[in-house]
Amino acid sequence: MTKSQLIDKIADKLADTMSKKDAELIINTLFRDMGNALKKGDKIELRGLGSFKVITRDERLGRNPKTGEKVQVERKRAIFFKPGKELKERVDS
Repeated sequence: MTKSQLIDKIADKLADTMSKKDAELIINTLFRDMGNALKKGDKIELRGLGSFKVITRDERLGRNPKTGEKVQVERKRAIFFKPGKELKERVDS
C-alpha cells in the first residue's frame, strides 16, 4: 500500500465527515511528527502495530559487492521496526 492509497482509504471510510485533503493533512502530519520524534531519539510505540526506534550501527569494514574491494562503512543511525503481537498474528493467519 502506498501513501496515496492509504489517504484514499481513510477518505473513503470517513467520506461523510472528512475530505481527501483532510485525510492527506492527517497522514502528512503523522509521518512528519513520527520522523521528528525519531530524529530526536524518541521511541514510538503504536499498540497493535509495533514500535519504531533509532539504533546506531558502528563503523565497520565492508565489501564492495561489485569489485570485492574492502571499504570502510561509517557509523550511522538506522530506524528499527519491531512488529507488535496483533500485527504478527494478523499477518500469520
